[in-house]
Amino acid sequence: MSKTWRIAGIDFEHMHMGDNLRMAFEHPNVEIVGICDPNPEKMTQSIDNFGLSADAVFTDYRSCMESTRPDIVLLCPATGRHAEAVEQIAPFGPHIIMEKPFASSLSEADRMTAAMGDEQRLAINWPLAWFPPHITAKRLVDAGRIGDVLEVHFYDGNRGPLWHLADKVETTAAEVDARKPDSWFYDPALGGGSLLDYLGYGTTLGTWFQGGRVPLEVTSMMHIAAGLEVDEHSITIARYAHGLSKFETRWGTFTDPWTHQPQPKCGFVIVGSEGTIANYDYESTIRLQSRQHPEGVELAVDPLDAPFQNPVQYLVHCLENDLPIEGPLDPAICRVGQQIVDTAFQSAKQGRSLPLLP
Repeated sequence: MSKTWRIAGIDFEHMHMGDNLRMAFEHPNVEIVGICDPNPEKMTQSIDNFGLSADAVFTDYRSCMESTRPDIVLLCPATGRHAEAVEQIAPFGPHIIMEKPFASSLSEADRMTAAMGDEQRLAINWPLAWFPPHITAKRLVDAGRIGDVLEVHFYDGNRGPLWHLADKVETTAAEVDARKPDSWFYDPALGGGSLLDYLGYGTTLGTWFQGGRVPLEVTSMMHIAAGLEVDEHSITIARYAHGLSKFETRWGTFTDPWTHQPQPKCGFVIVGSEGTIANYDYESTIRLQSRQHPEGVELAVDPLDAPFQNPVQYLVHCLENDLPIEGPLDPAICRVGQQIVDTAFQSAKQGRSLPLLP
Protein backbone atom coordinates (compact mmCIF):
# COMPACT_ATOMS: atom_id res chain seq x y z
CA MET A 1 0.00 0.00 0.00
CA SER A 2 1.36 3.40 -1.01
CA LYS A 3 2.32 5.88 1.68
CA THR A 4 0.22 9.01 2.07
CA TRP A 5 2.57 11.99 1.95
CA ARG A 6 1.69 14.83 4.30
CA ILE A 7 2.17 18.28 2.76
CA ALA A 8 2.00 21.76 4.26
CA GLY A 9 2.05 25.04 2.37
CA ILE A 10 3.88 27.80 4.22
CA ASP A 11 4.17 31.45 3.16
CA PHE A 12 1.73 32.78 0.58
CA GLU A 13 3.76 35.79 -0.58
CA HIS A 14 4.02 34.32 -4.09
CA MET A 15 0.74 33.75 -5.90
CA HIS A 16 1.98 30.34 -7.12
CA MET A 17 1.19 28.82 -3.70
CA GLY A 18 -2.41 28.27 -4.77
CA ASP A 19 -1.26 26.48 -7.92
CA ASN A 20 1.17 24.28 -6.00
CA LEU A 21 -1.40 23.37 -3.37
CA ARG A 22 -3.75 22.34 -6.16
CA MET A 23 -1.09 19.92 -7.42
CA ALA A 24 -0.91 18.44 -3.93
CA PHE A 25 -4.70 18.32 -3.63
CA GLU A 26 -5.00 16.39 -6.91
CA HIS A 27 -2.28 13.84 -6.10
CA PRO A 28 -3.83 10.51 -5.00
CA ASN A 29 -1.12 9.84 -2.40
CA VAL A 30 -0.87 13.31 -0.89
CA GLU A 31 -2.81 14.96 1.93
CA ILE A 32 -2.69 18.70 2.64
CA VAL A 33 -2.30 18.75 6.41
CA GLY A 34 -1.73 22.45 6.94
CA ILE A 35 -1.28 25.90 5.47
CA CYS A 36 0.35 28.90 7.09
CA ASP A 37 0.79 32.62 6.54
CA PRO A 38 0.96 35.53 9.01
CA ASN A 39 -1.86 37.18 7.05
CA PRO A 40 -5.02 35.02 7.23
CA GLU A 41 -6.58 36.82 4.25
CA LYS A 42 -3.95 35.40 1.91
CA MET A 43 -5.12 31.86 2.71
CA THR A 44 -8.87 32.40 2.16
CA GLN A 45 -8.90 31.23 -1.46
CA SER A 46 -6.98 28.04 -0.66
CA ILE A 47 -9.19 27.26 2.35
CA ASP A 48 -12.23 27.46 0.09
CA ASN A 49 -10.63 25.68 -2.88
CA PHE A 50 -9.39 22.69 -0.93
CA GLY A 51 -11.98 22.44 1.83
CA LEU A 52 -9.47 22.90 4.65
CA SER A 53 -10.70 22.84 8.22
CA ALA A 54 -9.84 25.50 10.79
CA ASP A 55 -7.39 23.20 12.59
CA ALA A 56 -5.31 22.99 9.39
CA VAL A 57 -4.85 26.77 9.15
CA PHE A 58 -2.01 28.56 10.97
CA THR A 59 -0.45 31.99 11.21
CA ASP A 60 2.78 30.80 12.88
CA TYR A 61 5.10 28.42 11.07
CA ARG A 62 6.34 26.74 14.25
CA SER A 63 2.82 25.84 15.30
CA CYS A 64 2.10 24.58 11.81
CA MET A 65 5.17 22.36 11.70
CA GLU A 66 4.76 21.01 15.25
CA SER A 67 1.04 20.30 14.85
CA THR A 68 1.01 18.83 11.33
CA ARG A 69 4.47 17.19 11.04
CA PRO A 70 4.53 17.28 7.22
CA ASP A 71 6.76 15.10 5.07
CA ILE A 72 7.00 17.86 2.43
CA VAL A 73 6.68 21.63 2.72
CA LEU A 74 5.77 23.94 -0.15
CA LEU A 75 7.42 27.34 0.35
CA CYS A 76 6.42 30.51 -1.52
CA PRO A 77 8.06 33.45 0.29
CA ALA A 78 9.30 36.70 -1.19
CA THR A 79 12.53 36.12 -3.11
CA GLY A 80 14.57 37.99 -0.52
CA ARG A 81 13.31 35.65 2.21
CA HIS A 82 14.08 32.29 0.59
CA ALA A 83 17.17 31.54 2.68
CA GLU A 84 15.47 32.62 5.91
CA ALA A 85 12.44 30.44 5.14
CA VAL A 86 14.49 27.30 4.45
CA GLU A 87 16.58 27.87 7.58
CA GLN A 88 13.36 28.10 9.60
CA ILE A 89 11.70 25.01 8.15
CA ALA A 90 14.61 22.61 7.47
CA PRO A 91 15.33 21.86 11.17
CA PHE A 92 11.89 20.22 11.41
CA GLY A 93 13.11 17.60 8.92
CA PRO A 94 10.80 17.83 5.88
CA HIS A 95 11.69 17.80 2.22
CA ILE A 96 11.14 21.21 0.62
CA ILE A 97 9.81 22.47 -2.69
CA MET A 98 10.82 26.12 -2.98
CA GLU A 99 8.97 28.17 -5.55
CA LYS A 100 11.16 29.96 -8.08
CA PRO A 101 13.50 31.78 -8.23
CA PHE A 102 16.26 29.98 -6.35
CA ALA A 103 17.17 33.02 -4.23
CA SER A 104 17.92 36.73 -4.40
CA SER A 105 21.67 36.07 -4.26
CA LEU A 106 24.20 33.28 -4.56
CA SER A 107 25.10 33.52 -0.89
CA GLU A 108 21.46 33.01 0.06
CA ALA A 109 21.20 30.04 -2.32
CA ASP A 110 24.20 28.47 -0.60
CA ARG A 111 22.58 29.07 2.80
CA MET A 112 19.52 27.17 1.58
CA THR A 113 21.43 24.08 0.52
CA ALA A 114 23.57 24.18 3.68
CA ALA A 115 20.46 24.20 5.87
CA MET A 116 19.18 20.89 4.47
CA GLY A 117 20.09 17.62 6.19
CA ASP A 118 21.69 14.70 4.36
CA GLU A 119 18.37 12.85 4.13
CA GLN A 120 16.35 15.87 3.07
CA ARG A 121 15.62 16.86 -0.54
CA LEU A 122 15.44 20.44 -1.77
CA ALA A 123 13.76 21.03 -5.13
CA ILE A 124 13.45 24.44 -6.81
CA ASN A 125 10.24 24.67 -8.81
CA TRP A 126 10.38 26.55 -12.11
CA PRO A 127 6.90 26.31 -13.67
CA LEU A 128 8.42 26.55 -17.17
CA ALA A 129 10.24 23.27 -16.46
CA TRP A 130 6.86 21.50 -16.76
CA PHE A 131 5.91 23.03 -20.10
CA PRO A 132 5.78 20.39 -22.88
CA PRO A 133 7.56 22.59 -25.48
CA HIS A 134 10.67 22.89 -23.28
CA ILE A 135 10.73 19.23 -22.26
CA THR A 136 10.34 18.25 -25.92
CA ALA A 137 13.14 20.60 -26.92
CA LYS A 138 15.45 19.08 -24.32
CA ARG A 139 14.71 15.58 -25.62
CA LEU A 140 15.62 16.67 -29.16
CA VAL A 141 18.79 18.40 -27.94
CA ASP A 142 19.84 15.26 -26.06
CA ALA A 143 19.12 13.17 -29.17
CA GLY A 144 21.57 15.30 -31.16
CA ARG A 145 18.92 16.69 -33.51
CA ILE A 146 20.56 20.14 -33.64
CA GLY A 147 24.15 19.12 -32.93
CA ASP A 148 26.07 20.98 -30.25
CA VAL A 149 24.13 23.78 -28.54
CA LEU A 150 25.84 27.08 -29.33
CA GLU A 151 23.28 29.70 -28.27
CA VAL A 152 20.19 30.02 -26.08
CA HIS A 153 17.84 32.94 -26.65
CA PHE A 154 15.25 33.61 -23.94
CA TYR A 155 12.49 36.21 -23.73
CA ASP A 156 9.85 35.90 -21.03
CA GLY A 157 7.59 37.70 -18.62
CA ASN A 158 3.99 38.87 -18.42
CA ARG A 159 1.97 42.04 -18.01
CA GLY A 160 3.29 42.23 -14.45
CA PRO A 161 3.24 40.16 -11.25
CA LEU A 162 0.17 41.87 -9.79
CA TRP A 163 -2.15 41.30 -12.76
CA HIS A 164 -3.06 37.77 -11.69
CA LEU A 165 -3.57 35.56 -8.64
CA ALA A 166 -3.41 31.77 -8.22
CA ASP A 167 -4.99 29.78 -11.06
CA LYS A 168 -4.32 32.82 -13.29
CA VAL A 169 -7.33 34.68 -11.83
CA GLU A 170 -7.06 38.20 -13.26
CA THR A 171 -7.04 41.42 -11.27
CA THR A 172 -7.85 44.94 -12.48
CA ALA A 173 -5.69 47.94 -13.26
CA ALA A 174 -7.08 49.64 -10.16
CA GLU A 175 -6.10 46.66 -8.00
CA VAL A 176 -2.60 46.62 -9.51
CA ASP A 177 -2.12 50.31 -8.75
CA ALA A 178 -3.42 49.87 -5.21
CA ARG A 179 -1.19 46.87 -4.42
CA LYS A 180 2.03 48.07 -6.05
CA PRO A 181 3.28 50.37 -3.24
CA ASP A 182 3.11 47.54 -0.68
CA SER A 183 4.06 44.60 -2.90
CA TRP A 184 7.35 42.81 -2.30
CA PHE A 185 7.63 42.41 -6.08
CA TYR A 186 8.43 46.15 -6.20
CA ASP A 187 10.64 46.23 -3.11
CA PRO A 188 14.40 46.01 -3.85
CA ALA A 189 15.10 44.81 -0.30
CA LEU A 190 12.90 41.74 -0.86
CA GLY A 191 14.24 40.72 -4.26
CA GLY A 192 11.79 42.63 -6.44
CA GLY A 193 12.14 43.39 -10.13
CA SER A 194 11.79 41.48 -13.38
CA LEU A 195 15.47 40.45 -13.50
CA LEU A 196 15.36 38.63 -10.17
CA ASP A 197 11.86 37.30 -10.91
CA TYR A 198 12.39 35.93 -14.42
CA LEU A 199 16.08 35.76 -15.34
CA GLY A 200 16.55 32.55 -13.35
CA TYR A 201 14.04 30.82 -15.63
CA GLY A 202 16.22 31.55 -18.64
CA THR A 203 19.59 30.90 -17.03
CA THR A 204 18.53 27.70 -15.25
CA LEU A 205 16.74 26.09 -18.18
CA GLY A 206 19.43 27.53 -20.45
CA THR A 207 22.08 25.76 -18.36
CA TRP A 208 19.99 22.57 -18.63
CA PHE A 209 19.79 22.90 -22.41
CA GLN A 210 23.55 23.46 -22.58
CA GLY A 211 24.42 20.41 -20.52
CA GLY A 212 25.59 22.35 -17.48
CA ARG A 213 28.17 24.52 -19.23
CA VAL A 214 28.88 27.85 -17.56
CA PRO A 215 29.64 31.25 -19.10
CA LEU A 216 32.90 33.15 -18.77
CA GLU A 217 31.47 36.66 -18.65
CA VAL A 218 28.11 38.40 -18.24
CA THR A 219 26.84 41.80 -19.38
CA SER A 220 23.44 43.13 -18.33
CA MET A 221 21.31 46.25 -18.44
CA MET A 222 18.09 47.08 -16.57
CA HIS A 223 15.45 49.73 -17.18
CA ILE A 224 13.93 51.21 -14.02
CA ALA A 225 10.95 53.42 -14.87
CA ALA A 226 10.34 56.73 -13.15
CA GLY A 227 8.72 56.29 -9.77
CA LEU A 228 9.91 52.69 -9.33
CA GLU A 229 12.84 51.24 -7.40
CA VAL A 230 13.12 47.98 -9.37
CA ASP A 231 13.39 47.10 -13.03
CA GLU A 232 10.54 45.97 -15.25
CA HIS A 233 12.84 45.12 -18.17
CA SER A 234 16.33 43.61 -18.37
CA ILE A 235 18.60 42.21 -21.07
CA THR A 236 21.55 39.94 -20.24
CA ILE A 237 24.27 38.62 -22.53
CA ALA A 238 26.32 35.64 -21.34
CA ARG A 239 29.59 34.88 -23.11
CA TYR A 240 30.57 31.22 -23.16
CA ALA A 241 33.69 29.63 -24.62
CA HIS A 242 31.48 28.46 -27.50
CA GLY A 243 29.46 31.64 -28.12
CA LEU A 244 26.91 34.14 -26.81
CA SER A 245 23.47 33.60 -25.29
CA LYS A 246 20.82 36.25 -24.57
CA PHE A 247 18.27 36.37 -21.75
CA GLU A 248 15.58 39.07 -21.64
CA THR A 249 13.00 39.61 -18.89
CA ARG A 250 9.91 41.80 -19.14
CA TRP A 251 7.11 42.91 -16.86
CA GLY A 252 4.82 44.80 -19.22
CA THR A 253 4.31 42.48 -22.18
CA PHE A 254 1.38 43.49 -24.35
CA THR A 255 -0.52 40.35 -23.33
CA ASP A 256 0.04 37.50 -20.89
CA PRO A 257 1.46 34.47 -22.72
CA TRP A 258 -1.12 32.09 -21.22
CA THR A 259 -3.93 34.04 -22.92
CA HIS A 260 -2.26 35.33 -26.11
CA GLN A 261 1.43 35.10 -26.92
CA PRO A 262 2.86 38.62 -27.01
CA GLN A 263 5.42 39.77 -29.52
CA PRO A 264 8.25 38.91 -29.03
CA LYS A 265 6.97 35.48 -28.07
CA CYS A 266 7.73 34.19 -24.58
CA GLY A 267 9.99 31.16 -24.50
CA PHE A 268 13.24 29.96 -26.04
CA VAL A 269 15.12 29.62 -29.30
CA ILE A 270 18.00 27.14 -29.11
CA VAL A 271 20.68 27.36 -31.80
CA GLY A 272 22.89 24.37 -32.48
CA SER A 273 25.66 23.50 -34.90
CA GLU A 274 23.23 21.46 -37.01
CA GLY A 275 19.91 23.22 -36.53
CA THR A 276 17.62 25.31 -34.36
CA ILE A 277 14.59 24.76 -32.12
CA ALA A 278 11.95 27.36 -31.30
CA ASN A 279 10.10 26.27 -28.15
CA TYR A 280 7.64 28.83 -26.86
CA ASP A 281 5.63 28.75 -23.64
CA TYR A 282 2.11 27.27 -23.76
CA GLU A 283 2.29 26.22 -27.43
CA SER A 284 1.28 22.80 -28.75
CA THR A 285 4.10 22.57 -31.30
CA ILE A 286 7.78 23.43 -31.54
CA ARG A 287 9.64 24.39 -34.71
CA LEU A 288 12.70 22.37 -35.71
CA GLN A 289 15.07 23.61 -38.40
CA SER A 290 17.80 21.20 -39.54
CA ARG A 291 20.13 20.37 -42.40
CA GLN A 292 17.49 17.93 -43.64
CA HIS A 293 14.69 20.52 -43.26
CA PRO A 294 16.18 23.99 -43.64
CA GLU A 295 12.67 25.30 -44.26
CA GLY A 296 11.70 24.12 -40.76
CA VAL A 297 9.04 21.68 -39.60
CA GLU A 298 6.39 21.90 -36.89
CA LEU A 299 6.49 19.03 -34.40
CA ALA A 300 3.80 18.22 -31.85
CA VAL A 301 5.05 18.53 -28.28
CA ASP A 302 5.47 15.41 -26.17
CA PRO A 303 2.54 14.57 -23.91
CA LEU A 304 3.46 14.70 -20.24
CA ASP A 305 2.47 11.77 -18.07
CA ALA A 306 2.60 11.35 -14.30
CA PRO A 307 4.89 11.61 -12.40
CA PHE A 308 6.48 14.20 -14.69
CA GLN A 309 3.69 16.78 -14.86
CA ASN A 310 4.43 18.95 -11.84
CA PRO A 311 6.85 19.30 -8.90
CA VAL A 312 4.66 17.50 -6.34
CA GLN A 313 4.32 14.41 -8.52
CA TYR A 314 8.03 14.48 -9.28
CA LEU A 315 9.31 14.88 -5.72
CA VAL A 316 7.00 12.14 -4.43
CA HIS A 317 8.22 9.89 -7.25
CA CYS A 318 11.86 10.59 -6.36
CA LEU A 319 11.23 9.93 -2.68
CA GLU A 320 9.33 6.70 -3.29
CA ASN A 321 12.02 5.39 -5.62
CA ASP A 322 15.10 6.83 -3.88
CA LEU A 323 16.04 8.90 -6.93
CA PRO A 324 18.01 12.15 -7.03
CA ILE A 325 16.43 15.46 -8.02
CA GLU A 326 17.52 16.14 -11.60
CA GLY A 327 17.12 18.77 -14.30
CA PRO A 328 16.04 22.35 -13.58
CA LEU A 329 14.81 21.43 -10.08
CA ASP A 330 18.30 20.25 -9.07
CA PRO A 331 19.95 22.87 -6.79
CA ALA A 332 23.28 22.21 -8.55
CA ILE A 333 21.83 23.27 -11.93
CA CYS A 334 19.99 26.12 -10.23
CA ARG A 335 23.22 27.34 -8.66
CA VAL A 336 24.77 27.88 -12.09
CA GLY A 337 21.65 29.79 -13.06
CA GLN A 338 21.98 31.85 -9.89
CA GLN A 339 25.63 32.60 -10.64
CA ILE A 340 24.54 34.15 -13.93
CA VAL A 341 21.69 36.05 -12.24
CA ASP A 342 23.99 37.46 -9.55
CA THR A 343 26.61 38.47 -12.09
CA ALA A 344 23.94 40.06 -14.31
CA PHE A 345 22.52 42.05 -11.40
CA GLN A 346 25.95 43.37 -10.45
CA SER A 347 26.81 44.07 -14.09
CA ALA A 348 23.67 46.17 -14.49
CA LYS A 349 24.38 48.05 -11.27
CA GLN A 350 28.02 48.72 -12.18
CA GLY A 351 27.44 49.38 -15.86
CA ARG A 352 30.13 47.01 -17.09
CA SER A 353 30.78 43.42 -18.10
CA LEU A 354 31.85 41.11 -15.29
CA PRO A 355 33.46 37.69 -15.10
CA LEU A 356 31.09 35.03 -13.77
CA LEU A 357 30.90 35.27 -9.99
CA PRO A 358 32.14 32.12 -8.22
